[in-house]
Amino acid sequence: MEEELKCPVCGSLFREPIILPCSHNVCLPCARTIAVQTPDGEQHLPQPLLLSRSSGLPAGAAAAPSLEHDAAAGLACSGAGGSAAGGLGGGAGGGGDHADKLSLYSETDSGYGSYTPSLKSPNGVRVLPMVPAPPGSSAAAARGAACSSLSSSSSSITCPQCHRSASLDHRGLRGFQRNRLLEAIVQRYQQGRGAVPGASAAVAVAICQLCDRTPPEPAATLCEQCDVLYCSACQLKCHPSRGPFAKHRLVQPPPPPPPTPAEAASAPTGATQGAPSGGGGCKSPGGTGAGASGGSTTRKFPTCPEHEMENYSMYCVSCRTPVCYLCLEEGRHTKHEVKPLGAMWKQHKAQLSQALNGVSDKAKEAKEFLVQLKNILQQVQENGLDYEACLVAQCDALVDALTRQKAKLLTKVTKEREHKLKMVWDQINHCTLKLRQSTGLMEYCLEVIKENDPAGFLQISDALIKRVQVSQEQWVKGALEPKVSAEFDLTLDSEPLLQAIHQLDFIQMKLPPVPLLQLEKCCTRNNSVTLAWRMPPFTHSPVDGYILELDDGAGGQFREVYVGKETLCTIDGLHFNSTYNARVKAFNSSGVGPYSKTVVLQTSDVAWFTFDPNSGHRDIILSNDNQTATCSSYDDRVVLGTAAFSKGVHYWELHVDRYDNHPDPAFGVARASVVKDMMLGKDDKAWAMYVDNNRSWFMHCNSHTNRTEGGVCKGATVGVLLDLNKHTLTFFINGQQQGPTAFSQVDGVFMPALSLNRNVQVTLHTGLEVPTNLGQPKLSGN
Repeated sequence: MEEELKCPVCGSLFREPIILPCSHNVCLPCARTIAVQTPDGEQHLPQPLLLSRSSGLPAGAAAAPSLEHDAAAGLACSGAGGSAAGGLGGGAGGGGDHADKLSLYSETDSGYGSYTPSLKSPNGVRVLPMVPAPPGSSAAAARGAACSSLSSSSSSITCPQCHRSASLDHRGLRGFQRNRLLEAIVQRYQQGRGAVPGASAAVAVAICQLCDRTPPEPAATLCEQCDVLYCSACQLKCHPSRGPFAKHRLVQPPPPPPPTPAEAASAPTGATQGAPSGGGGCKSPGGTGAGASGGSTTRKFPTCPEHEMENYSMYCVSCRTPVCYLCLEEGRHTKHEVKPLGAMWKQHKAQLSQALNGVSDKAKEAKEFLVQLKNILQQVQENGLDYEACLVAQCDALVDALTRQKAKLLTKVTKEREHKLKMVWDQINHCTLKLRQSTGLMEYCLEVIKENDPAGFLQISDALIKRVQVSQEQWVKGALEPKVSAEFDLTLDSEPLLQAIHQLDFIQMKLPPVPLLQLEKCCTRNNSVTLAWRMPPFTHSPVDGYILELDDGAGGQFREVYVGKETLCTIDGLHFNSTYNARVKAFNSSGVGPYSKTVVLQTSDVAWFTFDPNSGHRDIILSNDNQTATCSSYDDRVVLGTAAFSKGVHYWELHVDRYDNHPDPAFGVARASVVKDMMLGKDDKAWAMYVDNNRSWFMHCNSHTNRTEGGVCKGATVGVLLDLNKHTLTFFINGQQQGPTAFSQVDGVFMPALSLNRNVQVTLHTGLEVPTNLGQPKLSGN
C-alpha cells in the first residue's frame, strides 16, 4: 500500500496532499514546484481562442485574473528550497522555453491542456530552468522578482502522472481541495510503522523558505495568500508591503506541534534544531509535514472553502463535489442534481466495496495461480531430468555412431526445458507484479473505506472506483492460465537402422490425450442430446478424429454413434424420460487415445413438439408457430409431428377450433413413410381414429372397427395416449375414453399424425403429463 501513499513528484509520503482536477494527488509544496507561468505569447492569441480558454477553466476561476489576483499565484514561487522560484520568472523568457508553451486552449471543453516536456526532474516532472539574477543582485532578490513576475500573467499546473494541465484561478493552489482523507491515512500509516528518524529535528522550528543562507534563518512571518514563510530580510526583498502584495495578510508562523513519543525516540542524538529535513522538498509551512503532525491532535473535518464557517452537508452530483447549504442558497447549483452528503457517502462506499470484491476474487485466483506455476516449475524440472535420463540411456545403446547425434538431442531437450522455465518464470514475475499492485490498491481502498469523513471520501471515491475497475479488468480471461505445459512431447525411436543414425531426431509417436467435455455446451431437448468437447491446451499430438459413444439409456453397453473430426454432435431419436451416458475419445495414426469422463444426460419427461411443415402434404396450412393446422383441399391430407416415439408413455391433445359440414378428421400415429394424400389409417403405416359429429371408428389398413357413439364439434378436445411400454394406443374425447383400447401390439417408431380437410381446423397441445382421471370407456357399437 505504501506506493499508493507516495507523492509522484518527490517520491516521499504525501504531505498536505491536494486533489488535482484529474483526480490525482500531489503534495502542496511539490505543487508549487511544478506550477508554471502561462507563456506571454498566449496573451496575444485571437479573441475567440482567449474566450474558449476562459470557458475551459474550472468553475469559479477568473478568465482574466487581475494584477492583484495574479500576485496571489506567487505561492508557486516557494517549494523545495526555492528551486522552482526562479524558474517561474523565466517561464515566458528565454528562447528554449518558447517551444514548450502550454496549449491550454487546445481542449476548451475540459479545462485541461497538454505540453511537451523540455526539462524534467529525476521523477519525470517538468521543472522550469532558473532565471539568472541581474548583475549585482542576490539570489533571494531574483526569487522575489520571479514571484513578482506572476502578477502580470496567469499560472497553471500539470499533473505529473497523466500530464494534463489545469489553470489556476485567483486563489492559486488554494483553489484545489485538500485531500484530508489521504492525509489521515498517511498519518495512520506512519504511526503504524513508527516515526521517521530525524522527523522531530525537522519540525523543531519554522524556517524561511526563501533564504540562501546556510542554515536558513528562522521564519518571522507567514503570508496567508502565498502560503510561504519569510524571514525578516527575505520578506523585505521578496514580499514588500506595497504594490500587488499590499493586500496580502502577514501573520506569525504557526508553532510546530510537539513530537510524538515515537518521533522523540527515533530522532538522532544531537540533531540541530532548525535544520531542514531531507524529504526532497516537501516541507509544509512551518517546516511540518503530514507525517509529523502527530497522532494526538484532534482531526478537523473540512469546511466549505467559500464559506469557512459552514460544514459540508450536501453533494452536487453534477460538479462531483461536496457543498454547504449557503452554496445552494446562493444559486450556484440551482440546475444541478444535489443529494444528501451521507447518502452519497454510503452509495460510493458500497460501489467501492463491490468493486473491491471483484479484485479480491482475482487476487485469490492469482495466488492459487502462482502455486500452480510453481508446481509446474517442479514438474518441468522433474520431467526434464526424466527425459534426459531416457535419452542418455537410448543414445548409449547406439554405440559410437550415436555419439555426435546424442549431443545434439541433449541440446534440444535442454533448450526446450530452458524455454519452458523461462516462460514460466516470466509469467510468475508478471503475475506477481500485478498481484502486488492489486493488493496495494486493495489495502489502500480498505483504509479509505474505514474513514468516517464523507466529504473527504467523496473527493476521491470516483477515481478509486475507476482504478479498482481498471485493476479488475487487467485480469482478463486467459491471464491466469499457464502459457506452457510441464510435459515434454519428445520421444526417441531407437529402432531405425545404423545408416539412418545421422537423421535421428525427435518424432511424434504419442497417442492423443483425453478430450475435455464442454459441459456448458452439452444439453438435451426432447429426445435429442447435444455434446461438445475439445482437446486440452498445449496439445502437440495430432488428432485425426473423434469417436463418440452412447449407451442404450438403460445402463447397457456403449455403442458408437459418431466418428469424425467435428467437436459438436447432436443425436436424435432417443427415448424420452431416459438417462444416457456418453463419452468420447480421440484417435490418430498411433492409435486410439483414452476415453474422456462420462457425462450423464437426461432426456425430457414429456414430449414438446409441433406439426412438421417439411413432412406435411403441400395442401396443409400451418400457423401459430406450427401448432395449428388446417387444409386448403376438400380431400383429406396428412401432417406429422416433429417428435418420434419408440419407448415410454406419451399423451397429447388436439383442440377442434373449427368444424363445418360434418367432415371426418382422423387422429393417431404413423410411420414416417405414411401416404399423405388420403385419410389417415387407410394404409398399413398408420393407426387412427376417424370421427364425425355422431360416432367414431378405428382404422388400420383401411379396416374399420369398433364403431362408438359420440362425435366431435367445435370446441371439442381429442386426446391420444400412446403407451409403448404396454404397446397400446387409446383415444379420448373431452376427457372420456372413446371405445376400448384402439390398438394392441403396437411396436416400433411412431410419429403423431393427423388427417383433415378444409372444413376442419385443430390446435395441437403437447408437453402434457399422462392423465390419471380419464373417464371410463364408452360402449362401442357393432
